[in-house]
Amino acid sequence: MTETTQRRNTAPGTRTGKQEGATAPQGGRGSSASPETRGSTAIADTVVAKIAGMAAREIPEVHNLGGGVTRAFGAVRQRVPGGGSGVTQGVKVEVGERQAAVDLDLVVEYGAAITDTASDVRTNVVNAVERMTGLEVVEVNIAVDDVHLPDEEEDESEREEQRRVT
Repeated sequence: MTETTQRRNTAPGTRTGKQEGATAPQGGRGSSASPETRGSTAIADTVVAKIAGMAAREIPEVHNLGGGVTRAFGAVRQRVPGGGSGVTQGVKVEVGERQAAVDLDLVVEYGAAITDTASDVRTNVVNAVERMTGLEVVEVNIAVDDVHLPDEEEDESEREEQRRVT
């Protein structure tokens, strides 16, 4: 939602019968307001979280999102019908009227330069969220919780949860 502010061109302390910069009423057939200023748009936190999660996963050095416990719960949730896709796993957002803040928990691939990966993730998330929502992303905080080793399969908690569910 965008708002425009217009200045009055009058000297302080003087009054005029006409307010300069006043806008016509919005809506109606004869309205001179442009279509994009008619009404408002609200974007839910989950929308921003999904966009941020997908954008973070687009970076090749990102193995997964979420801490160990979060990933274990996510694995169980994905097996339950209607449990969700887990796209927002490891993503927290705060969305205001015009701005958003994003917190990400990452697992990066072994050998990746963590600072470069974090920078790439941050850039991709900011670009995706701002392009798709029009919100200004004021910060993207990244916590690297783990490193995925090439010979590592599933961690022990995921294997145990798999045994319980199946």
